[in-house]
Amino acid sequence: MAIGRSKVVIVGTGSVGAAVAFDMVMNYICDDLTLIDINKEKSWAEATDLQHSLGYSGSRMRVKAGEYEECKDADIVIIAAALPYITGQTRLDMLEKAAGIMNNIVPNIMKSGFFGMIVVITNPVDVMSYYVHKLSGLPSNKVIGTGTALDSARLKYHLADVMSVDPQSVHALCMGEHGDSQIIPWSQITVGGKKFLDIINDNKIRLKCFDLNSVTEDIKKIAYRIVNAKGATTFGIAATTVQIVKAILRDENKVIPVSAMLNGEYGESGTYAGVPAVLDNQGVKELVEYHLSESEKVELKKSIGIIKDYKKRLKL
Repeated sequence: MAIGRSKVVIVGTGSVGAAVAFDMVMNYICDDLTLIDINKEKSWAEATDLQHSLGYSGSRMRVKAGEYEECKDADIVIIAAALPYITGQTRLDMLEKAAGIMNNIVPNIMKSGFFGMIVVITNPVDVMSYYVHKLSGLPSNKVIGTGTALDSARLKYHLADVMSVDPQSVHALCMGEHGDSQIIPWSQITVGGKKFLDIINDNKIRLKCFDLNSVTEDIKKIAYRIVNAKGATTFGIAATTVQIVKAILRDENKVIPVSAMLNGEYGESGTYAGVPAVLDNQGVKELVEYHLSESEKVELKKSIGIIKDYKKRLKL
């Protein structure tokens, strides 16, 4: 009998779910990985293909396709199911159909006796994370959306490229909605410990073409360009999700900007939004509350207000 084996279940084996599974196998994130999909042939094919990769990975992971009863003893369930993106849609436009998907998935997860943690990828992820929290009855610290974690990774990469430094030297994040209203709190961004706004002021010639508003818009819109070209964003969200899962399974106490329930932080309560959170083996351990500038506070409140407006459409 295996003792202390970690187990993750991925629901939805489309391009995103399959990419998450591959990243998990390549990085040996858990001991047991189960794939579930409404298309059972697809989940079987992805699981079998991943099994065939194990011979060259040195990993002793067990990968298989399964049913919802497999969720009973899982540490984490990742919900990656979604309908295909339609050109011209925003993430918020997917609300009603995404809610329908959650109505089919979440009760089946909970019927198994599951009491682990759920990581939500499905867009609009902030509203869906809240919806999954309500449908599941799980404590809010156990339901986490990928939120603005991927947006933040995109921003870090962009700033590192501009500055010609390693991305690990850049501390940067996006906040609010994982969508068109997200904000970049420039007052909190540092490179090598130095405030980025000070770097701009000290390097007016070198960075004369750097425009904060343009960068903000580029980070918001880059996902649409990727999706229009290849059908979905896959590698970035897979790596993002795996970092969240790893932080939980390995009790890393790592700060990642995820979609989490606000309980008075930033003057908001009762809704999920992208904010920096400390993740450990209990899920969201605590939220990090930055001292934002007055204009950033206004923009964040506006972004969270949009999430709240769409949350009301679910009549929760």
